[in-house]
Amino acid sequence: MGRIFISAAHGGKEAGGIDSGAIAGGTTEAKEMILLRDLIVTELRSRTVEVLAVPDDLSAAQTITWINSRARSTDVTVEIHSDAASSPSVRGASVFYIANNNIRKQNAEMLLMGLLRRVPQLPNRGVKPDTDSGLGSLRFCRQTAIAALLLQVGFISSPDDRTLLQTRRRDFALGIVDGLIAWSRVIDPNPGSPVEPNYPPINININGQNYAEQGVLINGNSYIPIDLVDRLGLDLSKSPNVNRVTYRRIVYIKAIELRDFNISIAWDGATSTLKLRSILTVCPGQIDKIISNGNTSEIQLQIFLKNNNENALIQFPDVPKLYREEAALEGVNHDIAFCQMCLETGFLRFGGDVKPQQNNFAGLGAIGGGAQAASFPSARIGVRAHIQHLKAYASLEPLVQQEVDPRFRFVTRGIAPSVDKLSGRWSADLDYGTKIKALFKRLYESAGLL
Repeated sequence: MGRIFISAAHGGKEAGGIDSGAIAGGTTEAKEMILLRDLIVTELRSRTVEVLAVPDDLSAAQTITWINSRARSTDVTVEIHSDAASSPSVRGASVFYIANNNIRKQNAEMLLMGLLRRVPQLPNRGVKPDTDSGLGSLRFCRQTAIAALLLQVGFISSPDDRTLLQTRRRDFALGIVDGLIAWSRVIDPNPGSPVEPNYPPINININGQNYAEQGVLINGNSYIPIDLVDRLGLDLSKSPNVNRVTYRRIVYIKAIELRDFNISIAWDGATSTLKLRSILTVCPGQIDKIISNGNTSEIQLQIFLKNNNENALIQFPDVPKLYREEAALEGVNHDIAFCQMCLETGFLRFGGDVKPQQNNFAGLGAIGGGAQAASFPSARIGVRAHIQHLKAYASLEPLVQQEVDPRFRFVTRGIAPSVDKLSGRWSADLDYGTKIKALFKRLYESAGLL
């Protein structure tokens, strides 16, 4: 079997300061993951497995560079995290893998089962593609040159998970080691026998048309010739982190990277065909423009909501309909507004300071800056206030309906015409717009538009 690289999340320098990760219960994510990582390394070495621990003072980008500069094709790498949520009742372990890679999905299940066999008291949140993460992609899964997984061992914000981790840390380590060794043996079943790369070819289909040149499958990931990127009209010159490899004198890029350029990626295993589709064929123009038309139906919104929270429509059965109706009246893209609602409420789970009975679907503040968020008499009025607040940010046009947004007049009109411009304004989170767009892409994939 190959070597195992392991990284404890956080602890390095980010944005000029030390990144401690999530903080809860008198401890930090960085501290807990470093302690766990040390036990994992010790156990791996006791089983005569060669392991390389990433230095703790590296940033996220430096971590990936450090691994890539040392890695061999038969190695694997994992980064361990703990998650955090606004509600202390949210808990459990999960593993993220690079999207559209069924091999890596199976590897993720192997790693997660190793942990849960040793710590069965830890809820199983399943394995997930990195497109389901908050930002819509995970650099650790995407940019490492070898097979990579991101393991979330629980929620540091949950007293139950935190206590479990701190009192049974060795069991966590043993379970993770079990999973890592099983995974590594799958990646490198014949150690010591170097093989010349001979990647299987794959077919490529673009917007329903077959492409003459083939791609290749490398480590379970689809790669396409670089000239295809040019034909799609994409400029990757300012995207140095997009994975490029040279194979038989042709430059290829990892197809999943194109998702960040509004290209959907699908795989047909029966015909070994990579299917690429541009969202611009469905909705031309700026898809992140707030004042624009939405493309999903009420049913598609219902399905997306229910797939992410099976109880969402019990208390608010009309929310998809309300967003389509209220947004249409003011010229706001209902898809964007709906995804922002999903982000703000956790798919109508709420769980933070805002309670469901407040009918506040976008974290709107009250006049006077009090601790309480604004409340609205009905779900329709709450949705209307949300739509009006978006229109305030994105447009100079007057409201069509009577003003119900308590902070409409405090917004500098038209300051944020696109989703990205909401970052640092609607929310202090500088990744706020990116998180909304990540949900937007998931919605369009769910609806078959991407």
